[in-house]
Amino acid sequence: MKFYAKHLYLKVFLLCLVINSCKQEKKAPDATNNNDIETVQEVAKPKITLEKLEGSPAYSDAALVLDTPEEIVVGKSGEKGFSFKVENYELGAQTKGENTQKLANSGKGQHIHFIVNNQPYSAHYEPEFKKEVPEGVHHLVAFLSRSYHESVKNENSVVVRKLVVGEDPKDTFNLAMDTPTLIYSRPKGEYSGKDTEQILLDFFVLNTQLSKKGHKVRATINGEEFIITEWAPQVIKGLPMGEITIQLELLDEAGELIPGPFNKVNRKVLLKE
Repeated sequence: MKFYAKHLYLKVFLLCLVINSCKQEKKAPDATNNNDIETVQEVAKPKITLEKLEGSPAYSDAALVLDTPEEIVVGKSGEKGFSFKVENYELGAQTKGENTQKLANSGKGQHIHFIVNNQPYSAHYEPEFKKEVPEGVHHLVAFLSRSYHESVKNENSVVVRKLVVGEDPKDTFNLAMDTPTLIYSRPKGEYSGKDTEQILLDFFVLNTQLSKKGHKVRATINGEEFIITEWAPQVIKGLPMGEITIQLELLDEAGELIPGPFNKVNRKVLLKE
């Protein structure tokens, strides 16, 4: 009887070992599968890239002209008319080249980007228009834009003015019009469908030049940093759907932010399916 009990106890003990071993073997493949899933997700995550845009017509002799003094004085706030002259450039025309298909493109054609105090631009397809101007001392920048919103970059394609509005306006920006200044242009607003695949990053720099050993622009896109050492349009790829954050900073030779009211700017755009 004692022998039978010992034998039964041994069988139960061995059975428990087998069951426990099977449980461990089942857990091991699950853990491996989880790791594999995580690895696949990491590989599938889109990588944000930034590369120079090529292939745009140069328009090197295009000019935007505003026949006013360097400081425009307006007696009171309200609607003010602006009358530009455009030379060697056709507003309303579609810019030639493949970039009209690659990038978000305006069906209304080439236009003027009109920017006050480095705020989001308004687009104008005629050389004469009216704008509301509040009281204060303002920094006005206007430049020619291709139909897909890339700025025309030459010394005559841009107009810069100090706009003084009101009887005793306050200069809240302490504007120094001759100092290095960064002006944000694109991206802007919402993008959907094919337009989300390649997005234009574009800006204007005033009173300076960009170079590897000199001034440069740091672009931070959804937390990813890029250093731009040439004043040229860029294309952003690999962005996820949803809200995108973009920060541009104008840096000196040592990588420090250059003082100025507009040299660090933050914007948000929205990408939709």
